Amino acid sequence: MAGSNVTALFRASTAHSPSYFTLNRAAGGEGGEITDFCIPCNPYFPTPVMFDQLADRLREILTYYPSSADTITAELCQVLGLNPQTVAMGNGSTELITWIDHLLVKESLAVPVPTFGRWTDQPMETGKRVDMLLLPEARGFGLDPESFVQFIRSRGSRAAVICNPNNPDGGYLPKQQLLAMLDSLQDLDLVVVDESFLEFADAEPEPSVAAEAVLRTNVIVLRSLGKNFGLHGVRFGYLVSNPSLAAKVRAALPKWNLNSFAETVVFMLKEHRQEYAESLQQARRDRQEMTWRLSQLPGLTIYPSQGNFLYVRLPEGVDGAVLRDRLLAEHGVLVRECSNKVGSSSRFLRLVVRPHQDVIRLISAMEQVLYGQRTQVAEPPPQPMAPMLAQAPAPQQQRPMRQTPMQQTPMLALAQQPVAARGLAPAARQQNLPPAGAMPAAAPMPAAYGETGAGYTSGTAAVDRLIAQA
Repeated sequence: MAGSNVTALFRASTAHSPSYFTLNRAAGGEGGEITDFCIPCNPYFPTPVMFDQLADRLREILTYYPSSADTITAELCQVLGLNPQTVAMGNGSTELITWIDHLLVKESLAVPVPTFGRWTDQPMETGKRVDMLLLPEARGFGLDPESFVQFIRSRGSRAAVICNPNNPDGGYLPKQQLLAMLDSLQDLDLVVVDESFLEFADAEPEPSVAAEAVLRTNVIVLRSLGKNFGLHGVRFGYLVSNPSLAAKVRAALPKWNLNSFAETVVFMLKEHRQEYAESLQQARRDRQEMTWRLSQLPGLTIYPSQGNFLYVRLPEGVDGAVLRDRLLAEHGVLVRECSNKVGSSSRFLRLVVRPHQDVIRLISAMEQVLYGQRTQVAEPPPQPMAPMLAQAPAPQQQRPMRQTPMQQTPMLALAQQPVAARGLAPAARQQNLPPAGAMPAAAPMPAAYGETGAGYTSGTAAVDRLIAQA
């Protein structure tokens, strides 16, 4: 992995991580495949058989126009048991977020943070006020419905968003609490419940509020297909609401906004429902095992998650940006460092749930970089066995670890020394490692934080200032 070229891409990105393709091009093909703990999608679906079917039809898919969005939406609704009049499909959930903002958010939007960046960035790009409620770390970033309603009233927000489960922490609000909150906010112009990761939840049998949303005049439920189906590159998602709201969004969407890959996958779903259900079950089991293994590493805090990712607080003095760069450059492991999420900092990682062998590779890499040695990690307790997917993708092969001078120096040992005493202080400064104790607990909030969404300071900017002052 060409470390300097690749890690520079993260410092140039202000809102999201560089794409997989960009990283591979920057690496110049050196060092083998990346094990991706950054992009949150289902590793077990589509199955290899489905991929073979898509490959066989590639020429046809790329040659011809797709059917109309109405045709594709009708098929999806038949599979999911929805009324097409209550659904609008988009070229990814981000396209729908854009149109929701343009059409339905008039003045202001209230949103708990940290959360998915488009819910904070999109309204600001169109001049809206974004009222941000900071989720308390002391409560595990859990959303208190009563506090959020009070916050909305105090700010005079006219629209609100709740991500359930929330990204990046995976926090989950039980259905009855969420419905009670929607009852309290009936007077708002709009309330969006973003259920993009709800398919991975197992906290209760029927967690979605989509059926209730169609009976309300101001509620939209947003769902992402790319994350659930493991196909981010296809770009498809949908919303569910009462017919008048859904029709308003459908009327604004461009013609042929859905591509032929999306159509082909949607029309394959009927035949592969069982494989899809098994893939979600296996992802939930993987989340349980991955949570256990990470929790055994000294100094890490793992927050409970109902998504297909885990929010991890790093040990005191460890900069997530440096850890990210070293894991990628030295071990070919890609993680999501969260300093560019409002309300988070470089003390936090979001790690996507992946199969067993990939998790072992992640644990080994983190042990080497953080501690310089293997730790004594116990095996997780036995779990009730779920059906394994016979066609789950084979794990990637471990690449030989590159032995570099930085790799010989554990980050925790380095963080505990004064800057002047560190044998690798110049190299550490080049990689933005702040002095011990200088890492902020969360991204600093501007004076108007919670009243306007503009002018917030990201964790990365704060760390850069600390380094310059050191």
